[in-house]
Amino acid sequence: MNALAQFPQIVLRIIKEQESVIGPLAWSEAEKVSGLTIDQSHNSVSFSGDDKDIVNRLVTQYERIFGKASHEVCKEAVQDLIAEMPPEEIPSSLR
Repeated sequence: MNALAQFPQIVLRIIKEQESVIGPLAWSEAEKVSGLTIDQSHNSVSFSGDDKDIVNRLVTQYERIFGKASHEVCKEAVQDLIAEMPPEEIPSSLR
């Protein structure tokens, strides 16, 4: 799977992992990220802007509210998805 196709999966995995920790608040926090459109009923996301930048903003949003531990939750949630990506395609917040 190419890197661009993985970004929606990465975002959904991060949101769902955060949801397992903080509950439904994970979705409302994700909705605050500019450039990210979430359709929770269809379990899908879309981007308007740079995919890597939007992923970084999502991770930052959770970290700003819930601290460094939430950053680690994000990284752990997507380890398998980013393992095969070229290093330059991996958002800096997930390295």
